[in-house]
Amino acid sequence: MEPTRLAVIVLNWNGRTLLEELMPNWVSQTLVSGVELIIADNHSDDDSLAFLDKHYPDVRQIRLDENLGFAEGYNRVIAQVNAPYTLLLNSDAALEEGWADEPLRLLDEDRTIAAVQPKIRSYYHPEQFEYAGAAGGFMDRWGYPYCRGRIFDTVETDCGQYDHAPQDIFWASGAALFVRTSDYLEVGGLDARFFAHQEEIDLCWRFKARAKRVVFASQSIAYHMGGASLGVDDPRKAYLNFRNNLLMLYKNLPKKEYHKVMFVRFGLDILAAVMAWVKGNKLQSRAILKARKDFGSMQHNFRESRKQNITATIINHPQGWYRHSIVWQYYALKRHTADRLR
Repeated sequence: MEPTRLAVIVLNWNGRTLLEELMPNWVSQTLVSGVELIIADNHSDDDSLAFLDKHYPDVRQIRLDENLGFAEGYNRVIAQVNAPYTLLLNSDAALEEGWADEPLRLLDEDRTIAAVQPKIRSYYHPEQFEYAGAAGGFMDRWGYPYCRGRIFDTVETDCGQYDHAPQDIFWASGAALFVRTSDYLEVGGLDARFFAHQEEIDLCWRFKARAKRVVFASQSIAYHMGGASLGVDDPRKAYLNFRNNLLMLYKNLPKKEYHKVMFVRFGLDILAAVMAWVKGNKLQSRAILKARKDFGSMQHNFRESRKQNITATIINHPQGWYRHSIVWQYYALKRHTADRLR
């Protein structure tokens, strides 16, 4: 039997309905030599495990003793897997035929590539990009992440406009994230203190700062439902996104830029909270303000991480760092797609 070359890890939490719908896809798409499918259960209390035991007894399971969240859940499982490459696959994502070919070729050919993102389309509207990842992620000068194929609320139809040769990006979506396992472990994996949201951007930033590459592979395709754990308008999602984004900036921004960026971000975040309130979304407004407050109280816990990251940094402004404001480009200049950005 060929050793496992690629471990496909799906982290499940109370996902019986998703398992029932997507297990046939995962099983059929991982019937490839050297590829192993692993269902990691984040201490579900529904009948997920009973369903797997009954219908998929031959699929490997790793059961965690508590719900550790997205980040630490994957960290614990990857530590138990012996494969040079790992695919972190969301429990609400499906794979298309040939999904592994280009990412594995890229990882084999170039040791400096630490992560690869496939093209991510909508599960429900397959002709469109999906919100979480689309055709690869970038970061603007004030720390706002965005994707080719999706900027804020504008999601493009996939017409092959980003189907070029493999391209360097700033971050790869955690919905379907290929990583070189050794690089993942070397930089410390996903930051468990984030619990969920933006931890994959933080991970990729650490890769890029250490002169590793993060690449978009357009010939590999995954389909993502999106919002399986928290809906797009959920105040908890807004809280985690704003809080974790600030923590990520604190952990990774070079010293000479940190204070300027954080000063501007304070104003932009307050503006976002005011706009949410004006639109009648008071819960989201409160979530943004709470995220700012909690960032201030949590910041000291990340001091050592910041010191380590800055010390290990080789490249201060990695490729994929957009040196303009995406907020200004989108809202003021009405440039809603990546091909129209300055």
